[in-house]
Amino acid sequence: MSSCISLHTVLPKLMCLLMCLYLPVTTAAVWKITYPKQPIEDSIHVTYTIELLKLALEKTGVRFEINPTDEITLQGKAFNLLSNNRSINIVWSMTNEQREADFLPIRVPIFKGLIGWRVLLVEPNMLPKLERSNLREHSVVQGMDWPDTKILQANGFNVVNATNYDEAFMIMHRSQAGMFPRSVIEVIAEMADDNLRRDLMIEPNYVLQYPAAMYFFVNKRDKILARLLEQGFAKAMADGTFDALFNATYLPVLEELKVSQRTLVKLTNPLLPLETPLFEEHLWYQIQ
Repeated sequence: MSSCISLHTVLPKLMCLLMCLYLPVTTAAVWKITYPKQPIEDSIHVTYTIELLKLALEKTGVRFEINPTDEITLQGKAFNLLSNNRSINIVWSMTNEQREADFLPIRVPIFKGLIGWRVLLVEPNMLPKLERSNLREHSVVQGMDWPDTKILQANGFNVVNATNYDEAFMIMHRSQAGMFPRSVIEVIAEMADDNLRRDLMIEPNYVLQYPAAMYFFVNKRDKILARLLEQGFAKAMADGTFDALFNATYLPVLEELKVSQRTLVKLTNPLLPLETPLFEEHLWYQIQ
C-alpha cells in the first residue's frame, strides 16, 4: 500500500519535471529570423521577399519567427551587423564576389533576375532624341556606390554619379542626365510617388537587361540556416510554389510595363561571381 501511495505522490512531480525539461527544448527549436527593416516595409518587393523567405522555411518543417529590426537599417549597416551576428541574421542584396567571400549566399535569385531588367525614366522631351539615336549617346544617372554604375560603364554608358538615391532623382529633375535606369520591380512604385515622379515618365520602347542576382545572405558560421534555406527553396521550386508566388506578384507588373513588347538591349555584367547559376534557366525570368 505504501508503495502505491509513494507512486501517486511521485508521478505528478515527475511529469512536471519532464514538462519543464521539454518546454525549453521546444522554445529553442524556433528559428528567430531578423532582417533589416526597410524604408518602405509595405512595398511590393519587400512583401514578396518576406513571403518567399516564409515559403522556404515552411517547406523545411521547422518552426520559425520572422521579424524586422526595430529601426530602418540601410544595407551597409545591415551587412556590418550580419558580419558580427548581432541583431540581424539575414540580409538580401545583389551579389558580388566580395559579398560571397564574406558571407554565405543562398544562390537562388530572389527576383529571378528581374533586378537586372531596367526601364528608363526620362523627361518627355527625351523621347524624340532617343528615337533618333543610340541609347549610349545619352548619359545615365546612378548612385556612385551602386553596382549598376560599374555595369553600365562596362557596357559603354556615360554615368553621372549621385551620392544617394534622392540625389539621383534631383539630377534628373535638373536635367543633368538623360536617363535613369530603374528595375522593373521598383519603377511603378516610384512613379506613384509624386515627389519622385514630378516631370519624369517611363520611356515606352526599351528594356535593358543584364544578369543580376539578388540573394539572401547569412553569416558564415550560420551553416545550418543556410542549408535549411537551400533545402526549402529546392522544394518550393520542385512543387511550383516558388513560381506561383513570383507569377502572382510580378507578372501583372511586367504586363503593365509591356516588357515583352519592348526592344531588349542585352548588357554584360562583369561583377557576377563565377558560381552564379546562369545556366539553370528555371531560376531566371524568361520572356514568354
